[in-house]
Amino acid sequence: MDWNVGAGLGDKGVIVTGAAGGIGAEVVRAFAAAGARVAAVDVDAASVREVVGALDGAERHLALAADLRDVGAHPRLVETVRDALGSVDVLAHVAAVLRRRSDIDEISEDDWDFQHDVNLRATFFLNKAVARAMRDAGRGGRIINFTSQGWLTGGFGGSVAYAATKGGIVSLSRGLARTLAPHGITVNTVAPGAVDTPMMWSGMTEADMAEFVKQIP
Repeated sequence: MDWNVGAGLGDKGVIVTGAAGGIGAEVVRAFAAAGARVAAVDVDAASVREVVGALDGAERHLALAADLRDVGAHPRLVETVRDALGSVDVLAHVAAVLRRRSDIDEISEDDWDFQHDVNLRATFFLNKAVARAMRDAGRGGRIINFTSQGWLTGGFGGSVAYAATKGGIVSLSRGLARTLAPHGITVNTVAPGAVDTPMMWSGMTEADMAEFVKQIP
């Protein structure tokens, strides 16, 4: 039997956050195509239902609306997924927000808090809730936290606060990897570069984007 990228994912229970977004929806489709059972989570209830409804065998999957800033609800969210899918084997945490401010003097406390609450604070507490479920099940698991190349570059186009959250995710994931390794749980990050998504375009003009594209080797 030939190995493939989806090997071993058949009937695994997978949580994908940010599942209605440009990258998140593709992650949902990839896991579903590999045979996993996917719980697609997004703050946009209608859009995440649409993503799941378009999957082959949609009845095997789950669409959940959730605002991940409510960290107290994370254990209930994980329990709901476990009960519906039978297990929680993988977390692909894609959810994030970006507020561009071209001048740092324009960055408000609300801008800072909103991005840190969604991007960094929610990442820790969701990882914590998922890791607890994985430890209790005793079968190990996989946690993949999406960050951005902005964690290394410091961001561009008014994304300083966003980049700071993404740097935090990298450090957080490294610490969790060491903490959870004895339980057979791996923690890794994925740092996409430029991807043509609505988030990428937020706060950008055609001229801004053209200038950015020129910088890509």
